[in-house]
Amino acid sequence: MPAPAQLHPCPGLDILTDQTVWRGRFPLQVVRFRHRRFDGSPSRIHTWELWRRGRAAALLPYDPVADAVVLIEQFRLPALAAGVDPVMIEVPAGLCDPGERPEQTVLREAEEEIGLVPDRIERIGDFVLSPGACDERVAVFAGRIAAPPADAEGLAGHAGLATEGEDIRLRVWPAARAIETAFAGGITNAVTAIALFWLAASRARLREDWAMP
Repeated sequence: MPAPAQLHPCPGLDILTDQTVWRGRFPLQVVRFRHRRFDGSPSRIHTWELWRRGRAAALLPYDPVADAVVLIEQFRLPALAAGVDPVMIEVPAGLCDPGERPEQTVLREAEEEIGLVPDRIERIGDFVLSPGACDERVAVFAGRIAAPPADAEGLAGHAGLATEGEDIRLRVWPAARAIETAFAGGITNAVTAIALFWLAASRARLREDWAMP
């Protein structure tokens, strides 16, 4: 495992020590540093653990004709540790491969995790999810898809890469219900909630613009 990338230069930042204490799939650094405070004085010495996960991307699959979104469900051990339901409601997402642009990542992840590839995508934004601990930065997109057939409960089958041991359940949600659930606090996955909040503001436009071939 190569050493983590160096921190970007930052005026007023003084790195005292930088040690990689774990070199697994996602390296963990312990960094001792000072930074310039807002009043211009030096801060005290901080010691922070920095988990290096890198670039990621996520996609909200939206069908403008059916006015529905395709969300996935899978087991997440860290969610259980956080005290929430470990079967999280999510959008397809994943880490960018080396040299892969986020736009490419979301197309690959959509095919792997829901078996669909959007024919149009639109960037929602870039987000750092845990700035107190992790460098993971997620580019979030919306993508136009045709929702698959689903049963009365919205279940539309299973997907995921067998080679990675993925166990993913697909569910088709009416867009209005998904948005209402997000605003009511029923979506605990941050990226999914962000995407649905954006959809609430953009849905009327997408239904008009994306309904055309």
